[in-house]
Amino acid sequence: MLFVSLPRCHDLRFIRESTLPHVLLRFTLTLWHITCMQCKNSTAHRPVDCANMLRLVTTSLCLYCQRAQVTSLLITRPCSSIVQEENPLAVSALYDLSVDISKVRKLKGWVLRQSPVYVNETAALLRDMGASGPVIARVLELHPEAILCKPDQMEAQKKLWMSVCTSQKDLVGIIEKFPTSFFSSSSDHDSQKANIAYFQTLHLNKRVISKLMASAPQSFSRPAKQNEVMIQTLQKTYLDLGGKEDNMKTWLQKLLTQNPYVLLKLPEALHDNLAFLRNVGFTGDELLRLLSKLKGYVTELNPESMRLTLNYSQETLGCTEAELRQIVLQCPALLYYSVPILADRFKGLLTAGVSMEQIMETPTVLELTTQIIQYRIQKLRSFGYDVRSGSLEVLDGTKKDFEMSYGKLHFRRERPLFNPVAPLRTED
Repeated sequence: MLFVSLPRCHDLRFIRESTLPHVLLRFTLTLWHITCMQCKNSTAHRPVDCANMLRLVTTSLCLYCQRAQVTSLLITRPCSSIVQEENPLAVSALYDLSVDISKVRKLKGWVLRQSPVYVNETAALLRDMGASGPVIARVLELHPEAILCKPDQMEAQKKLWMSVCTSQKDLVGIIEKFPTSFFSSSSDHDSQKANIAYFQTLHLNKRVISKLMASAPQSFSRPAKQNEVMIQTLQKTYLDLGGKEDNMKTWLQKLLTQNPYVLLKLPEALHDNLAFLRNVGFTGDELLRLLSKLKGYVTELNPESMRLTLNYSQETLGCTEAELRQIVLQCPALLYYSVPILADRFKGLLTAGVSMEQIMETPTVLELTTQIIQYRIQKLRSFGYDVRSGSLEVLDGTKKDFEMSYGKLHFRRERPLFNPVAPLRTED
């Protein structure tokens, strides 16, 4: 048995040499002493009784040690789940500005636990530029990190942005829509300044530069040399495709306005994609038109995906390569939609009774999702318009375009007929 080889009850050396806490050690010795007295009063020593007592004491000691070890870890190791208290000054100041504190807690609650904060200074800066109370509250709800910016940093940002903004009112409008772009890190200030200076050398419109800074702040946070390389690539591509130098500035401004993120792409992507499109038969003039219609998104494509999409489209439409190129010029979306997406949209149109000939005449309907197509077809049917026999142009366009077309049909249906020959009814 386990306890046969245990020490005799009056041998306490192994207990005295233990590292137990002092109080527990004294308690153990007392129990052991009582057991020993019982043994002395008995006629014979009973190791089994001593073993039972030792088992009880050992179990108690183990439980104590386990609990003590856990307690020690909780005391000595900081608990990551402990939530730091909010900064009452920050919460109070934001509350006075009518900021939705619950919204800030839900989205970026960590900001409320920071110190120091500059709530009043941030509000004063925006107020001096003409921002109203609701605008200030909305800015701080969207980007509460603004209260962590030091006043001197915010003043430097204001001065920098005013070099490309026509008025403080325009700057307030930008901050309201893109607060993150304005309240950026001070470490990016030098890069922003260098990029502004570079774009000003291109004689770009101030509004174009400010829109670039607002919608694509990453391009202004990196070295100006990288943007210069991409701009030179776009300019050279424009001229190589037959563009005129007199129109290059206007073309570049429009391209950057439509897709500011084109600056963040690699020049190699532009070269590879244009080389692929040239190989499939597009001329320089067609590529220039396509590049303008793609709004700079040609840099986000790749030759393999375009090859798969073009092959599928030609096979589905049953058209020639020349016809396919004309369809692509009308609907550049065929280049960047994947095959599964196009298959779903073709299926939705064919299910509604639309023919392939109609799709080829108005290929831009492929830019609409199947759900939008179904909704618009049902709307048109309610006024007796059958897309199977009519033009698909009424389906095409943005939501605003469709509502105008739909409104014309609605007005045409409800307008009373007027007969210019019929006599007018007059009161006798």
